[in-house]
Amino acid sequence: MEHINLVETFSEFKEFKNIDRETMMRIIEDVFRHMLNKKYGSDENFTVIVNIDKGDLEIWRNREIVEDGAVEDENKEIQYSEAIKIEPDFEVGEEVSEEIKMADFGRREILTIRQNLMSKIQEYEKDNIYKKYKEKIGEMITGEVYQVWKKEILVLDDEYIELTLPKSEQIPSDFYRKGDTIRAVVSKVDMRNNSPVIILSRTAPSFLERLFESEVPEVYDGLITIRNIVRVPGERAKIAVESYDDRIDPVGACVGMKGSRIHGIVRELRNENIDVINYTTNPSLYINRALSPAKISSITISEDGKRAEVFMKPDQVSLAIGKGGYNIKLASRLTGYEIDVYRDSDIDNEDVDLQEFSDEIDQWIIDELKTIGCDTARSVLERSVDDLVHLTDLEEETIKEVIRILRAEFE
Repeated sequence: MEHINLVETFSEFKEFKNIDRETMMRIIEDVFRHMLNKKYGSDENFTVIVNIDKGDLEIWRNREIVEDGAVEDENKEIQYSEAIKIEPDFEVGEEVSEEIKMADFGRREILTIRQNLMSKIQEYEKDNIYKKYKEKIGEMITGEVYQVWKKEILVLDDEYIELTLPKSEQIPSDFYRKGDTIRAVVSKVDMRNNSPVIILSRTAPSFLERLFESEVPEVYDGLITIRNIVRVPGERAKIAVESYDDRIDPVGACVGMKGSRIHGIVRELRNENIDVINYTTNPSLYINRALSPAKISSITISEDGKRAEVFMKPDQVSLAIGKGGYNIKLASRLTGYEIDVYRDSDIDNEDVDLQEFSDEIDQWIIDELKTIGCDTARSVLERSVDDLVHLTDLEEETIKEVIRILRAEFE
């Protein structure tokens, strides 16, 4: 290896920004010592000096001067007649240091050294990235969209490290182009084929938690504690918060004046509906708050503490269930109770608006029944199956199923 080639090689190594100077010098020294060990049988009597800034490297072999003909190990000893050629003043018993030139290495050895250097440094670089992001799991990062594919997005951080945002970890309405700025949390870090794979997520509850920390100073400072978060990404989320300081209203602080704080979070989550509620150890009150905006008449909790029967007026049922059933599902996950909702009927012959059954009957079927004047449960039950088939475009089996659901309400 010519000296100028060594300088070029060092300049390439400088591109590895995640490796500090001392580590780089140690790696280079280790690789050369490995080659010396292989070439001379030992590297104990060699001194390796690395200067990355100048792209310079010196290798000195230290040998003891012995009498002529008394050399037992040519690598560690040199006879007197050879030593005085280097320096006439040398005497037996002294140590002589002789520089090993790059030209002393064969072309194949030089190529091997170069390949080993690149391999070791890349290996260290990958290991460094893995350790760095392993410690960042759950933290929010900001990156730039570099490539958009069907199943995932490639993101670059500020050090140009590649991160992956799979489709499954994106909010359904997410849409990005190359060059866009993106925020997400580090979800998982793996090593695949000796390379770190960093997975990001925008659907994890921790992403919503990090957003609250960035928008609400009281959460960041620990004055407000987030007790639990549940989400249906892009649709709805519920977050339970509490404060140990009675002077702080945790819900009000999280929402902000006229929703100023939560609006930024909602926009980031593509208009995801966020319910912020006060955490409490009282299960009945906790369930009541979790089912907001519905108003509850009464709650009965099972003895095993796993189920809750919630009674409410008919006009509150659809609010409790929510669009797509998200409200009641999230309330169950937030509180840890399996919640069953019942209509609270004080009068045996009380009628129920047909719309209240939207959680059990498809909306298009309800609309079809309304076109013939059947707006309530009893107005449907008062008609025969044949009449309903004749007056609507519904199948007989569909009508029978509707009647079964409506009758169950009054039984």
